[in-house]
Amino acid sequence: MAKVLYITAHPHNETHSYSMAVGKEFIETYKQENKDDEVVKIDLYKEDIPQIDADVFSGWGRLQTGEGFDELSSEEKAKVGRLSELCEQFISADKYVFVTPMWNFSFPPVMKAYIDSVAVAGKAFRYTEHGPVGLLTDKKALHIQARGGIYSEGPAAQLEMGHRYLDAVMQFFGVPSFEGLFIEGHAAMPDKADEIKQNAIARAKDLAHTF
Repeated sequence: MAKVLYITAHPHNETHSYSMAVGKEFIETYKQENKDDEVVKIDLYKEDIPQIDADVFSGWGRLQTGEGFDELSSEEKAKVGRLSELCEQFISADKYVFVTPMWNFSFPPVMKAYIDSVAVAGKAFRYTEHGPVGLLTDKKALHIQARGGIYSEGPAAQLEMGHRYLDAVMQFFGVPSFEGLFIEGHAAMPDKADEIKQNAIARAKDLAHTF
């Protein structure tokens, strides 16, 4: 049995979001094909995702100098403790599905805050004398991303930074398999928007059989 984290970063649901609509079809098909797997849904807009701030740095620093967790301030405990929970949940999973829109060439900022919470040395990677080494070498990941324009080819491809960032992070973590499923062009070609969406849903269902 595999544990799958279905991680969404969109303020809208599937009725208003192309990425969420395709993501829903993917994960529902996946669950039908893998009835014994555990799927954990993480809506980043509804979860407590602390940003790394002064309280976090202070709490981490105090722990590193030997102070106990109970000695931290209430703010430090809440934030450091929650970050630890998110990291442990992440590294305990076998598969990751990230669902995002492309905003300003990237993704909503809450996704960056989430990645910051799980990018922990000694957990997702470790430092060695030869440089960092990823520790999540038995995982696989998928990114479902909606793009209103066409960014898979041509000069615009260099502007897309959300998927490329996640790709770099997954490589850094040692994740050997990272795929992308893109819904693109629906804003640029509104007359073809439904066709684009339906084609992406079909691809998502096919991918769910092999993911």
